[in-house]
Amino acid sequence: MDKKNRDLNYSIYPSDKNIHPKSFTPDYKSSILRSPKKSPLSIKNIISDLSGHIFEKNDLGSLDNDLIKNYCKNSEPIGERIIIFGKVLDENSKPIPNSLIEIWQANSSGRYRHNGDNYNAPLDPSFGGWGRCLTDNNGNYFFKTIKPGAYPWPNGGNNWRPAHIHFSVFGLSFLQRLITQMYFEGDPLISICPIAQSINNKNALESLISKLDLSKSVHMDYRAYKFDIILRGEKSIPFENRK
Repeated sequence: MDKKNRDLNYSIYPSDKNIHPKSFTPDYKSSILRSPKKSPLSIKNIISDLSGHIFEKNDLGSLDNDLIKNYCKNSEPIGERIIIFGKVLDENSKPIPNSLIEIWQANSSGRYRHNGDNYNAPLDPSFGGWGRCLTDNNGNYFFKTIKPGAYPWPNGGNNWRPAHIHFSVFGLSFLQRLITQMYFEGDPLISICPIAQSINNKNALESLISKLDLSKSVHMDYRAYKFDIILRGEKSIPFENRK
């Protein structure tokens, strides 16, 4: 097989625009100004854009994935203690090892440790609300944290964000990055949240909802939620599919 045919010997998954929310979603007020006014451009990448490890395990601290302990000084944070775990996979169910996952979230009262958060719920002095880890050779990741609270947001009405955790997932470089949110199974606010409901595809929205897994829970301590992340595989985006 010549080089040209070898390069084309992979599974191609065309981008499915039906599973992504539209950029312009008037019920989500911020999208009115944020949505692009012009068509996106594809920019050719060079090899340094797409390769090179970001972190090694020795670059991370031993408590980076433990939000219960990585900020507290004297006492542990207040709230429901939970475990978040899962796999990072591509569209062929192939594990993605050494992927840097960063998370950030509100505390159990629904407030972020951020100067721009003016919600009058209390800050927890023992909770920072951030963490990170690397996936192992089988694509597994694991966090300990506090279940975040819901919070109001200025969308023009009595709108409340469901409890959620923000995820940033890196591939082989800083240009290969996915930012998404994880919701919790059974939260009634998901069905009335303008941001969550901007996703019209039911299966796509379900993929953002973690599932309670009592088999991984720790008796008298943590409840566990499973959240797998499926990334688009190599050469799966439109400009990489060009012959």
